[in-house]
Amino acid sequence: MRGRTALVLLGMGLLAGCASRAAKPQPPETSPGGDDGTKVTRREKMPRNYLGEGLASFYGPGLHGRPTASGERFNQNALTAAHRTERFGACVKVLNMENGRHVEVRVNDRGPFVDGRVIDVSKAAAKALGMLDTGLARVRLYRCATHVSQLPVDFWVAPA
Repeated sequence: MRGRTALVLLGMGLLAGCASRAAKPQPPETSPGGDDGTKVTRREKMPRNYLGEGLASFYGPGLHGRPTASGERFNQNALTAAHRTERFGACVKVLNMENGRHVEVRVNDRGPFVDGRVIDVSKAAAKALGMLDTGLARVRLYRCATHVSQLPVDFWVAPA
C-alpha cells in the first residue's frame, strides 16, 4: 500500500512538471478609441539604464568644503551629485529635457529631500546643464554605460 501511494505521488509530480506556464498578458495595442471615447495606448519602453525623471536643483555655494554623506568634502567645481538611492561612486548621466544638454556626474551625497526633485547637482554640473540662471531644470536620469567608481576624485573636477 505504501509503495503504491509513493508511486501515485511520483506520477502526479511528473505530470505537474509537464504543465505549461500561463501566458503573460500582453499590453493592449494602440487603438483609435474605445466604446467610452478613451484612447488605449502602449507605454513607452525605457532603456535598462533609465533611472527616472523630475526636477534637478543645484547646491548653493554655502556647502562648498563641507562633508557629504559619502565622507568626502563637497567641491562645487567637481561634477558630482546627490541622489537618494544610487550607490556612492556611481555615474549618472543627467539630461536637461528643456535644452538637450547633458553631463555625467558621480554620486557622492544623499538627497535631494524636496518632493518632486530627483537629483541635486554641483555648480559645475549645473553650468554644464545650462541651469545656473533658473536653479531648477526638468531632467531625465540614466546610469552611465561604464563603471567609473574606480576613477580618482580629481578626474571629476571640471576645468575652470
